[in-house]
Amino acid sequence: MTEWSFVYDGFDPEQEGRRETLCALGNGYLVTRGAAADSIADGVHYPGTYLAGGYDRLVTTVAGREVENEDLVNLPNWLVLRIRIEDDDWIRPGQVELLTHRQELDLRHGTLLRTVRMRDVEGRVTRWEERRIVAMHDKHLAGLTVEVTPENWSGWLTVRSALDGAVVNGGVERYAALDGRHLETVTTASDGADVILLRSRMRQSRREVAEAARLRFFAEGQPLEPERHTERGEDEVAQVATVHVSEGSPVVIEKLVAVYASGDAATSEPGVDATAAVRRLGRFDDVLAEHRLAWRHLWEECDLQALTRWDQAVNLQLRLHIFHLLQTVCYNSIDLDVGVPPRGWHGEAYRAHIMWDELYILPFLNLRIPAVSRALLTHRYHRMPQARLAARAAGFKGAMFPWQSGSTGREESQQLHLNPLSGRWVADSSYRQRHIGAAVAYNVWQYYQATDDQDFLYYYGAEMLLEIARFWASIATRNPVDGRYDIRGVMGPDEFHVAYPGKDPSREGGLDNNAYTNVMASWTMARALDVMALLPDERSRRIRETIGLDDDEVASFDEIGRMLRVPFHDDGIISQFEGYEDLDELDWDAVRTRHGDIQRLDRVLEVDGDTPDRYKVSKQADVLMLFYLFSAEELGHIFERLGYHLDHATIRKNIDYYIERTSHGSTLSLVVHSWVLARYDRPRSGDLFRQALRSDIDDLQGGTTREGIHLGAMASTVDLMQRCYTGLDLRGNILHLDPNLPRDIERLTTHIRYRRQILDLDINHEWARLTSRAFTSTPITIAYRGEIREISPGQELSFHLVPPGADASTRSGPH
Repeated sequence: MTEWSFVYDGFDPEQEGRRETLCALGNGYLVTRGAAADSIADGVHYPGTYLAGGYDRLVTTVAGREVENEDLVNLPNWLVLRIRIEDDDWIRPGQVELLTHRQELDLRHGTLLRTVRMRDVEGRVTRWEERRIVAMHDKHLAGLTVEVTPENWSGWLTVRSALDGAVVNGGVERYAALDGRHLETVTTASDGADVILLRSRMRQSRREVAEAARLRFFAEGQPLEPERHTERGEDEVAQVATVHVSEGSPVVIEKLVAVYASGDAATSEPGVDATAAVRRLGRFDDVLAEHRLAWRHLWEECDLQALTRWDQAVNLQLRLHIFHLLQTVCYNSIDLDVGVPPRGWHGEAYRAHIMWDELYILPFLNLRIPAVSRALLTHRYHRMPQARLAARAAGFKGAMFPWQSGSTGREESQQLHLNPLSGRWVADSSYRQRHIGAAVAYNVWQYYQATDDQDFLYYYGAEMLLEIARFWASIATRNPVDGRYDIRGVMGPDEFHVAYPGKDPSREGGLDNNAYTNVMASWTMARALDVMALLPDERSRRIRETIGLDDDEVASFDEIGRMLRVPFHDDGIISQFEGYEDLDELDWDAVRTRHGDIQRLDRVLEVDGDTPDRYKVSKQADVLMLFYLFSAEELGHIFERLGYHLDHATIRKNIDYYIERTSHGSTLSLVVHSWVLARYDRPRSGDLFRQALRSDIDDLQGGTTREGIHLGAMASTVDLMQRCYTGLDLRGNILHLDPNLPRDIERLTTHIRYRRQILDLDINHEWARLTSRAFTSTPITIAYRGEIREISPGQELSFHLVPPGADASTRSGPH
């Protein structure tokens, strides 16, 4: 491997699903898994192609109940390309002897390379060298080219290129009982030459998707004219072509594909547009050249590099994570009205619903491609009507965003979920995670801090913040005994605790005064007041009139925001929720002895007829999320406003307390814990960071990577380098910088966009240098440990870094 190439040598059926996910190609509109072109969904392989936001809703009877699920639809398989020699059977994986099998993901150029040497039962050796892309420069295009070389034989080679619409959603075993047949075929067609067309329609949403494919042959750079015919089945259209090949002489097969969907911008009829698109294309290498240029431009905006004492795979792993983030959301996503799903558009896990993972993903995008962040936040804004309806239906005001969102913004969380360890269907209470609204508010504010995009705040962001604050004010109830406000019946980010011990989650579910939820609610209400002060008076008045927000409600933001309850126990430990201190301690060793891997304690304990509700355990960070989202300084101010004291010693005490009680049942958990330890235990922070980097590479969640990447963890590992170890913090119109590299990271170089300036950062253990690239813009303010300076385009600042505990006067000023 190099710092740009991710390579698999050899074929391992047990690992193929993971490899197909990690080798997926996409462009923000379309993602195709890295399955072999000649494979089928057979338990080893799972070809899958997905359209960003391509949802469809079906109803299935499960455990005696009708369950409705909105899924990301597996689109017709455009990859299909099979060969046969003479009149033998079609060659399929597993039916030939593999002499060589090498797969390389070229991150720099967004290309998947696959080399296979195979020997059939007749002893004939054939070499297959494939290059594949999903075009970044034109979101509708994809393609592959294969050079087939008969190494020790001559004869007739037949090629079958197909568009297969007989696909179903079958990529997640836990969903096998659910109806996965989302597509119906509308039309199959051929132009009689080299183009075939398949038009499909989603059964419920009625969205049409058209795929057109063109198949051409070349030898020694010259086109070949093979004998060919078209085969049309009920859900498939194929072109079959035969050419004569000679020993040692390669033949090149090029398959270029266009994918269009109804509702796409600048689209008339998907089938017409897809057919026209492939007909006007040149050679595969012509498309590849433009695709590579688009990727070069993206890397110029999004790359970072670390010089480390760790193995050099760190840079490769970081780039793999950036690569998959950009394949999920990039410039091609801006006009699509889509969110960003926690597993990317790479598979069917979580049905690609939009959850809270934006909280981990947008910080990177805010400082790299803020236009994409704006589009993702605008997607949330367009679903405000559903959030308002949900709040009213629950008896509240404002906007109550759903834990899982799909096409419309309504709540898509499951009613039941299958525990794969016990085989039992269990009630799902995750919809009680009301803290999702605070995540939306946080994302709005952080985007504004990074960009100073006043138009966004004016037309979208302010209204979102006010409606979310309004929800928090309406869900809080005043306790007449002490005047504090309580928020009851919710779930925190932990997700293991759904009810108090002995309570039925379906009737008496939820917890009271989840500390994370209450603190975030208080913070949101404070920002709502800030945003009203930022807006021109007339705009503030218009928004308030439009949403019916009166003076009393505005006043309640301040009162409730200062008086929300934060429970504590054991002399300074922030209680995860009220009553947490009364729970039992778990015998971790005993549970590990019985079950081995206990990351998913909820499933493990359910097998035993037990529940995490009884214990002081966490799936992932809950209280510690506060230390992830806010600096110690800012969090101290938040608690002070609430009437509580929080200092560094208390923060460290809470970190130690909750880390000991966390199972890391989510890939996000490693990143958050690495982040919060960065200022207190750098070696341990670095160890967790390196584990997080390998979350999907090593499939740390026990087989789930084959269902889709863990995009939140991927993006946040990069952001950990970008913001945590550099100490970047966006507050009060100031870019705060306070680097604290782990000792094994010797140097970090990257760049960010901050308020219309592009800053190159070069940081080691002694110096931090910031250079603002030449640009027409206003000065910005940079702060390092209280020393505040301005920088204008074309200027440079250098700070001599102060070791922890050293006299701040030893630093040199900027120059």
